Amino acid sequence: MKSFIPILSLCSLMSLSADPLAPKLSQYAQESAQKLPEGVPALFEAGVEAVADTVKKAKQVGEKAPDFTLKNAQGEEVQLAQLLKKGPVVLTWYRGGWCPYCNITLAALQEELPNFEAAGAQLLALTPELPDKSLSTQEKNELKFPVLTDLNSKVAEEYGLLFKLTPEVAKVYDSFFDLEATNGAEAPKHTLPLAATYIIGQDGTIQWAFLDADYKKRAEPSEISAFLKK
Repeated sequence: MKSFIPILSLCSLMSLSADPLAPKLSQYAQESAQKLPEGVPALFEAGVEAVADTVKKAKQVGEKAPDFTLKNAQGEEVQLAQLLKKGPVVLTWYRGGWCPYCNITLAALQEELPNFEAAGAQLLALTPELPDKSLSTQEKNELKFPVLTDLNSKVAEEYGLLFKLTPEVAKVYDSFFDLEATNGAEAPKHTLPLAATYIIGQDGTIQWAFLDADYKKRAEPSEISAFLKK
């Protein structure tokens, strides 16, 4: 895989997973920007600004969360409605195991998982990655919560989270890695979901949401726990 994105080792990820999450992401962003070719950070920032409208179109607090049934890395079907019978669901999207910000966040969510469970909630992660890729991500980060493949980003589209990369960002990404091989040839070309997080109540209503066009910003795990404990 061609890439000049710094790849984090499992040990590095675990050391970065302690709360709070935001400073860890910010630190990585600063270090990464210094290592990227000249002009690329500016292209990425322009790409963030270009998808700002997606945040407004996404499902919001108070709206019904679309139900879905997706397969995990082992090929088992998981339905949101069935999980909600047991308690609220923390539903989060990550772009892929190729994304360092996603890996840092997944490690932090794993560390916070006991607090989610203590509050009676279940954590569920969705990704456009094909099952073999998501399994690798799950194993690498030692995740103990379900990771589901949102094949062709159909669920992300229903939640209003799917966006198309700008041509400039798409060109840079193509020099990093093969997004089509990661998400599948039938997936919408050069598209990704926002790295959104929702808390969905047992009645299927979105109770809390983190929505941001900037892929470098993610829901703070401790804030999720705080809301669940209310």
